[in-house]
Amino acid sequence: MPRLLGVDIPGEKRIEASLSYIYGIGPATARRILEQASVDPNIRANKLSPQQVTEIINTIQASKLPIEGDLRREIQANLKRLQGINCYRGIRHRRGLPVRGQRTSTNARTRKGPRKTVGVQRAKDTKSAKP
Repeated sequence: MPRLLGVDIPGEKRIEASLSYIYGIGPATARRILEQASVDPNIRANKLSPQQVTEIINTIQASKLPIEGDLRREIQANLKRLQGINCYRGIRHRRGLPVRGQRTSTNARTRKGPRKTVGVQRAKDTKSAKP
């Protein structure tokens, strides 16, 4: 398992697919990085020479892409800012509801979580339905 910028990437996959295991690098960005580093995208990650690994790392750092911890911190700061100024999106984030205008009356189970069933509490002194 090669290690790039503190992230273990799978060695048995193509380097083009393996680079997307780094947070902040998707398929298109991985393709562009490999093109700039002049590395064959079809080569397996564990078959890379140390020189190719160095080229890839230098290309990523030279492109000044926010990746891993920096990107996560930036996203968290954006969410905190939205919540701090009490805008609509920030309030929706705070409440755990869909942010981008989706309906909530029937769907949105991913954001809202599982259904909370509300049952009826019967008083102890009332008679039951069955005699």
